[in-house]
Amino acid sequence: MEENKMKKTIIASLFVLLCVTSCDFLNEVPQDRLSPESYFKTETDLQLFTNPLYNNLLDKDAYEHQSDHCIHLNLSKELHGGTFRTVNNGVGWNWGNLRRINTFLAYSENCEDEAAVAHYNAVARFFRAFFYFEKVKAFGDVPWVEVELGSDDEQLYAPRDSRELVMQKMIEDIDYAIENLPASVSTFRVNKWAALALKAEFCLYEGTFRKYHEGHVTLSGDFALPADAQPYTYYLDLAAKAAKEVMDCGLYSLASDYRMLFASDDADPKEYILAIKNDLSLQIYNNSTAYATMPTQGCPGLTKKFVDSYLMKDGSRFTDKEGWATMQFKEQMADRDPRLAASTVTPGYMRLGGTMVLAPDLACSSTGYQLAKWVMDETLPQVNRVDMSYNDVPVYRIAEMYLIYAEAKAELGTLNQGDLDISINLLRDRVGMPHLDMAAANANPDWYLKSEEYGYRNVSGSNEGVILEIRRERAIELFKEGFRWDDLMRWKEGLCINQDMHGQYFPGLGEYDLTGDNKADVVLYEGKKPADKEGVAAFEVGVLTGVVLSEGTKGYINPQPQENPQNEHKFDESRDYLYGIPTTERSLNPNLIQNPNWKDGLEETESEE
Repeated sequence: MEENKMKKTIIASLFVLLCVTSCDFLNEVPQDRLSPESYFKTETDLQLFTNPLYNNLLDKDAYEHQSDHCIHLNLSKELHGGTFRTVNNGVGWNWGNLRRINTFLAYSENCEDEAAVAHYNAVARFFRAFFYFEKVKAFGDVPWVEVELGSDDEQLYAPRDSRELVMQKMIEDIDYAIENLPASVSTFRVNKWAALALKAEFCLYEGTFRKYHEGHVTLSGDFALPADAQPYTYYLDLAAKAAKEVMDCGLYSLASDYRMLFASDDADPKEYILAIKNDLSLQIYNNSTAYATMPTQGCPGLTKKFVDSYLMKDGSRFTDKEGWATMQFKEQMADRDPRLAASTVTPGYMRLGGTMVLAPDLACSSTGYQLAKWVMDETLPQVNRVDMSYNDVPVYRIAEMYLIYAEAKAELGTLNQGDLDISINLLRDRVGMPHLDMAAANANPDWYLKSEEYGYRNVSGSNEGVILEIRRERAIELFKEGFRWDDLMRWKEGLCINQDMHGQYFPGLGEYDLTGDNKADVVLYEGKKPADKEGVAAFEVGVLTGVVLSEGTKGYINPQPQENPQNEHKFDESRDYLYGIPTTERSLNPNLIQNPNWKDGLEETESEE
């Protein structure tokens, strides 16, 4: 019924979009063709005006995000770092969606249906909190605007507000949304539980950011924290409580099949709290399957660093095994956490609906670890075409709430084994993995996860071991769902970007069995190409069109052999945890102070570190 309702309103939504255009900047006046006084009269008006927020703000391509765990043949500017990042090539300093939200809130009470006004005001305020969460992550302090601005409004030239003020305003918005949104399941529309999920997300982000970036956050402003609260514990406590409320509502639970959760064309209403609808009949698509299976889509690949972090099926650490660093593919992938085989092509892999065992395609993956998560059944219509996958994309799912709850409690120092049993261990139960034991984890923290070469530098204290394990679980469970970059930023672990991002290990030239059937699937050669063999893909070593290995004719796959090493993986800890404000915006508004160590030629207003 919900999908039918969406179908009925899509044409009307398009009409309103044509009539009421959001501008890109606060100082632009929208080209309205409808008078606000004559619109916003009915519940339908309110719905149609807020509908575009779903499409404009929710991340429909989260699976394409690069991080230290999954990279492309061409690195993003964020992963390159160094001189590849400038004030003008980061995220956008755009405010058009905020103007739409504030315009709506200014005129929504034209509607006499009080229940409808409360509902859609809640939708708008949910998205305003969502909008500002993205801005705070990107820029830190930002101007808070909650009214519709005209082209000559003095507030257009206001300075940035304190992060504290913005966060408190976000909490006001999301608490209103929680109070006024319906509590029923609504997979493709925001409801009370989606609002709580958003609150849990941004409070976890803020709490951990403040903990690990001590002194980096402006704590003064128009709002003050409670007298008994630390700058970070206040937000972590809110995160744990919001996540727990969703966990306890009884409406959401884990799906039984982790792989199918992402490959199915329909969202699981039990696990997905909020999802983005893709639909073959409506011709609404994503690119998830082609992204993983076609060589023209960036050649995404898991890094060996990440693959090695997956535990063995019995719960032991792969990186405690002798020879783990140079272990060949078949042995490396044997008896691992089942989510590894659901996320990347492993020996014995078959496409859903397929009958052929497939090796990882080195032409489709920059690292040799080819993506499998998000890949749909190959027999479904059109799914193998570029931009024509129609699996629904999660925004929030109950698994994330388990992870938020456990992490917040661990960072607060209030975590106990019972908390793990109702969160992390439910995720492990789904895939048949042994439970995480808090005492054992803290008694013997994983050397790999705490190392400067492969892991995190900033975790310490009595809960060091369990925090590392929760981070492992989060990285694995939420892989390719758009979280990893934000996680590194809030943990102050940007130097993970500077760690090696190499791929599979090959001990030399010759034939290799990557499917586990004792037959060659791949041959690496130098010079003259060997005779073609059915089912064997040949790759010349040492050339960009083949495979480049770290030690010439042996070693790890080098995913970026064409890059200048001097410009590769240069995360600047004094600068890169925030983006720079674009120069054009600072030129228009000289009261906008630039973030530390971003140079834009307007140094007279630069802040000092």
